[in-house]
Amino acid sequence: MLYTNQATKPWPSLPSLSIHPSKPQHLSKLLASSSSQPDTSAGNIKRLVLSPEGRVKLNPSPDRDFYSFPRFVTHVDDSFISTLTDLYRERLQPDYEILDLMSSWVSHLPPEVKYKRVVGHGLNAQELARNPRLDYFFVKDLNQDQKLEFEDESFDAVLCTVSVQYLQWPEKVFAEVFRILKPGGVFIVSFSNRMFYEKAISAWRDGTGYSRVQLVVQYFLSVDGFTQPEVVKKLPVKSDNSPLDGIMRLFGLSQSDPFYAVISYRNFKPLN
Repeated sequence: MLYTNQATKPWPSLPSLSIHPSKPQHLSKLLASSSSQPDTSAGNIKRLVLSPEGRVKLNPSPDRDFYSFPRFVTHVDDSFISTLTDLYRERLQPDYEILDLMSSWVSHLPPEVKYKRVVGHGLNAQELARNPRLDYFFVKDLNQDQKLEFEDESFDAVLCTVSVQYLQWPEKVFAEVFRILKPGGVFIVSFSNRMFYEKAISAWRDGTGYSRVQLVVQYFLSVDGFTQPEVVKKLPVKSDNSPLDGIMRLFGLSQSDPFYAVISYRNFKPLN
C-alpha cells in the first residue's frame, strides 16, 4: 500500500506500481521493460554472504509486530546525526529522486535542500506519516519479501540509516537496490553501535565495529555491478580514564556514537 504525505499530491503514474493491495504485480512484469537489453550479470547475486546461523534473530516474531507501535525517538546522538547530514549534503544533489529505505519519522536530510522526490519505506505508518521530508511512503517487511515495487532505474540515491543490522536477506535487498538505482546512483548505508539487540541478526550482534563495516562491504561486493565500497567513519575520542571522565561515562556524556557509512554506486561513481 502506498501513501502520500500530501493529500493533494497523488502518486505519479508508474506502470510498475500496483496500489491495489489485492493485485500485486509479479517481479517479472517489473523487469519486462529491460528484457530487450543486452544480457548482463550486473545486479546478480554472486554469492551469499551470511550463513543460515548468521541470519538468526533472538526474537523470531514478525518484525511488523515488533514495530507496531511508533517510536518517536532518534536512535543515535546529535554528533552522529550531524555527520550523516553533512555526508548527505556532500553526496546528494537537489535534483535527486531518493528512496529512504527502512526509514522512520526523520530522514536526517539537509533541511535547506529540496530534492525532486523523496520516497520513504518502513514498518510503521504512523512514524512515516510524521516525516516531513517524505513525499510518499510505503510499509513493507523486507525480511518477508525483498522485492521493491519500482521500475528499473527509478532513483538517484537510496539511503539506509541505522537499520541494515536487521536485514536477514541483505544480499537480495542490495540486489533490488541495484536494480532500482539509475546508473551512477548511490547507495549510502550508515550505522553505529546501537541496535535493538533481540532484532539484530547474529552476524551483527556478535561483531565489532570493524567486522560490521566489513560485513556491509561484503553485502555490496556480493552483487555484481556495485563499485568498490567506500568507507567513511568518525570515531569518538578515546577515554582518558580520569575520575571526571568516569563520572561523565556514568551519565552517558563522555563519548559520542561512532559513525560508520559504507557507500557504493551502480556501475560507476559520477565525477561530480
